[in-house]
Amino acid sequence: MNKNIEKLLLTLPSCSGVYIMLDEYDNILYVGKAKNLKNRVRQYFHSSVKNIKTTVLVSKITHFRYIITSSEYEALILENNLIKEHNPPYNILLKDDRTYPYLRINLKEKFPRLEITHRMRSDGAKYFGPYMLGISVREIMNLVHSVFPIRECRAMPKKACLNAHIDRCLAPCVNKQSYKEYQKTVANVIDFLNGNDKLVEELLQQKMEQSVLRQEFEKAMVYRDNIVLLEKLKRKQSIPFKQELSIDVFSFVTNGLYSVVNCFAVRNGKFLGGKNYPYNNVDYENGLTSFIMQYYQKNPMLCSEILVNRELEFKNELADYLSGISNRRIVITEPSGGIRKQLLDLAKINAEEYLSRQLEQFNRKQEMTLGAVKQLQEKLNLPIPPRRIECYDVSHLSGTNKVASMVVFLDGEKASKMYRHFKIRTVQGNNDFASMYEVLSRRMEKVGATSDISFRQHPDLIIVDGGKGQLTYAIKAMKDSGKQFNIISLAKREEEVFLPNQDDSIILDKNSVGLKLIQRVRDEAHRFAVTHHKNLRLKQMTLSELTQIKGIGKAKAAALINKFKSIKNIGAATKEQLLEVQGISDSIADNIINYFLERKENEV
Repeated sequence: MNKNIEKLLLTLPSCSGVYIMLDEYDNILYVGKAKNLKNRVRQYFHSSVKNIKTTVLVSKITHFRYIITSSEYEALILENNLIKEHNPPYNILLKDDRTYPYLRINLKEKFPRLEITHRMRSDGAKYFGPYMLGISVREIMNLVHSVFPIRECRAMPKKACLNAHIDRCLAPCVNKQSYKEYQKTVANVIDFLNGNDKLVEELLQQKMEQSVLRQEFEKAMVYRDNIVLLEKLKRKQSIPFKQELSIDVFSFVTNGLYSVVNCFAVRNGKFLGGKNYPYNNVDYENGLTSFIMQYYQKNPMLCSEILVNRELEFKNELADYLSGISNRRIVITEPSGGIRKQLLDLAKINAEEYLSRQLEQFNRKQEMTLGAVKQLQEKLNLPIPPRRIECYDVSHLSGTNKVASMVVFLDGEKASKMYRHFKIRTVQGNNDFASMYEVLSRRMEKVGATSDISFRQHPDLIIVDGGKGQLTYAIKAMKDSGKQFNIISLAKREEEVFLPNQDDSIILDKNSVGLKLIQRVRDEAHRFAVTHHKNLRLKQMTLSELTQIKGIGKAKAAALINKFKSIKNIGAATKEQLLEVQGISDSIADNIINYFLERKENEV
């Protein structure tokens, strides 16, 4: 522990707040919350019992900041906001943006229909779900339509459709079913989706027997298959609850390096499936609380109770937060027995099995990412592992439309949100060396001096695409900036790595994970630069064509491109749409339309 941290630990207050761990370049490594900042933060540096990931984190911390909050609830909210803003590498990042499907019935419609949706709204409709992995929402929907003849059409047709002819719908659109009868059918659908499957089973059995009597054997087979499906669904959803409870279950497991949360939903006493989430926070207290908050930012709350496998320090504050966003009382419990404990045990078994199954894949990924980063530190004699790698490439066509790319890899993986483009401003003609000098000079002056999260952070390693010449100009840019960076260049022909102050290149083993990482970064920088260059040329060609139209100059052409994105969309736009663009008058809109009409006639 360095002296700076020792001094900071003495300043910690014994109150609630948020702490922010930083590395030597002021990059945020981790954000946490505490009811007692002094006790919590001191544990990182004074406790002898740490898991692997926490040990690695502590080794990178050179200083920390803290923010005192007026309440523990405020600390919970502030931590969540800071994690979303900064995406610290040692915090949980819930990357799965998938939203699970729900079934929706809009009771405001005269003749409601059943539909699948991935988004819940406060629109007065009834929602059922979410249907997670293991439960097919489409199978449930087909089961409903095979038993209850409610409409499937998006808009009420003017005449009976095919479903009416095959008895799958009683055609309320042409008054073959009264409003009252239809509402009774909808009530039965809602009853089934709420968990009462007795009526569905009886109706399926009746329909199958009637089809056999009429010798409609194909229909009978369909109903038989649906009975089998219903039995299968009942087995999947079978949980011996005496009450029709709605519960979400979260079970956290970790091996000290990787973690998994198994989450599954129970609605009205029925199991709706589950999902395993791998993530990168191995601390139960901060990790699971943050996970649950992020989970409900992506998924609506339909439960009234949450089960967790260990008591949470911020349990009451989390319950208050969730109660606030759901407008009803949410209870968080850690059951020690009964059916709730069985649910948690089931979630834990699933999480442990997933963690075990994925460990080999985790290890392969670690070798290609963190393992490659560690190897580069050793092979290139770097002072620290290059957690943040940046690579630069210049692209142009015979010295025109000169651009450059900056791509970023964090811990050996793409960080595409950090990518940036540059337009070369000062270099005339075809001079890649001078262009690289300009780009790196502009980049280096922004380190720690801008609000842009990518430019603000200090790179652990800069890679330039090219040989010794490119490296020489990169080093000159660094010296002129007055800052210090680790820089290398990679020459494509022999995949030679050039280092500063070293005449001979380094040839890494062609099968080494370190070389493969450098190649991935270099190829991504080249792709990103070339793509931007092509897009720029295409935009200029589009601008050039548009300025041929009477009344269109560069400013109006640029406004049209910003609005419609492509020349094709501009040609297909209506006059009313063209008039929405600033500077486009009635007569200019006519000129645009006439231009594309003439062009179309000439193409024919």
